[in-house]
Amino acid sequence: MSDSPNSDFIRDIIADDLATGKHSTIITRFPPEPNGYLHIGHAKAICLSFGIALENAAVGAKCHLRFDDTNPEKEETEYVESIKTDVSWLGFDWGENLFYASNYFDFYHDCAIHLIKGGKAYVDHQSAEEMRVNRGNLNVPGTPSPYRERSVEENLELFAKMKAGDFKEGECILRAKIDMASPNINLRDPALYRIMHAEHHNTGNAWCIYPMYDFAHPLEDALEHITHSLCTVEFENHRPLYDWFIENCPVPSKPRQIEFARLNLTYTVMSKRKLLQLVKENHVSGWDDPRMPTISGLRRRGFTPEAIRSFCKRIG
Repeated sequence: MSDSPNSDFIRDIIADDLATGKHSTIITRFPPEPNGYLHIGHAKAICLSFGIALENAAVGAKCHLRFDDTNPEKEETEYVESIKTDVSWLGFDWGENLFYASNYFDFYHDCAIHLIKGGKAYVDHQSAEEMRVNRGNLNVPGTPSPYRERSVEENLELFAKMKAGDFKEGECILRAKIDMASPNINLRDPALYRIMHAEHHNTGNAWCIYPMYDFAHPLEDALEHITHSLCTVEFENHRPLYDWFIENCPVPSKPRQIEFARLNLTYTVMSKRKLLQLVKENHVSGWDDPRMPTISGLRRRGFTPEAIRSFCKRIG
């Protein structure tokens, strides 16, 4: 363990990867979903990922700013611009490394076709309630879908119809074929694509099927040659699924997911969904209300970026 004041288990992993030659440089990313304004919890993730890149500038390290915009019903351009403002105000520069998950829609689709052709994905026509029940729980294994053994040819035809807009929302989904009896529920044939007839802020109406986060995220990391994909600890149980997609899809690199503790503050609402409710119901004047734990709210309240960076460093 390094005696550096900035030492922690993530930085030790990175230092070891550089020392052993596993990586010659480091590429991290901060991947917010543009469905709300950033809050103090996001500041910790920003300082960690961008900070590690700055600390390893001597080997050409960089941090990508990537918008995980795969859900057209929740994302808005206003949020994209506010996120850029907040990251920049905190003192970090993504340079030329600004990306959108929606720019990779063709690649996700190609990977889905690859999985179908390999017998590792299928179109499921069960209802959402049937899938929920058949998924089982921590004590009961899942029950395979009656559509699980469809032929490759049938699945390719049905997925093409999904893409063409021939089905209604919720009529069917594309699922990975992994293990319905796995003790890790995330591996019980997770959804890959769902139908959403909604206009996307970046791609318009070009698509009516959209990839699920767990499917798209590792592919994004691999496409961008991310070396260390840092995320909060609630994604720890998702790591086997992350690795499964990396191993089973034709990706150009193999990133590593590492989890860290999320920031929680006593007596402070940290849910973007609940913060959005406060804004929409006019309990506050906006996302930048000084009473809000958003970065813009803290800025308006008088906090400096140096203070927030120092806070994030001290809490570890």
